[in-house]
Amino acid sequence: FIMWMSHGDKLHEVPEGFKAVAGTSNADFVAIENISKRRWGLQFHPEVTHSPLGKDILKNFVVNIAGAKQDWVMSDYANEFIEEVRAMVGPTGHVIGAVSGGVDSTVAAVLLTKAIGDRFHAVLVDNGCLRKDESVKVLKRMRDDCNVNLRCVYAQDRFLSLLKGVTDPEKKRKIIGGTFIDIFQEEANKIEAE
Repeated sequence: FIMWMSHGDKLHEVPEGFKAVAGTSNADFVAIENISKRRWGLQFHPEVTHSPLGKDILKNFVVNIAGAKQDWVMSDYANEFIEEVRAMVGPTGHVIGAVSGGVDSTVAAVLLTKAIGDRFHAVLVDNGCLRKDESVKVLKRMRDDCNVNLRCVYAQDRFLSLLKGVTDPEKKRKIIGGTFIDIFQEEANKIEAE
């Protein structure tokens, strides 16, 4: 059958206690199992649209093997989350959250906005490494289309000046992470003062 996968990463041997159950001409171990421990591993991507049988594989695993019930609906989960946020934050509390414009942070921002309105303060940091016009598109989508209370910090010069001449990936990671933390603290202080 057809499955989407990257052959750049692959197992070269099966871990102890596992056996190979599927392979390709380029990768011997694209699916492995350890029945006694009820563990499975996949090298391919059943979650993408390019894998026609992917949903069947995921459903088989989640429902038939893991035994998950199919009695929940997303709207129930969203409503429960919204009520939990309201209870946790209270009637006057505020929340600050980072957003990237990706699916995860957009969904979180929309749910938090539904829960507490403008008391949720979303912050997008443009560090100079985003796609062309990405911050503009995120601002439009989240502010205009989703009504999220969103501010963008244009910190390209700050990030790029700190990264100038740094070649070690670990040092870059620490600089980027530390700078994000500093910027979020600065924005939190501004929000608190407003």
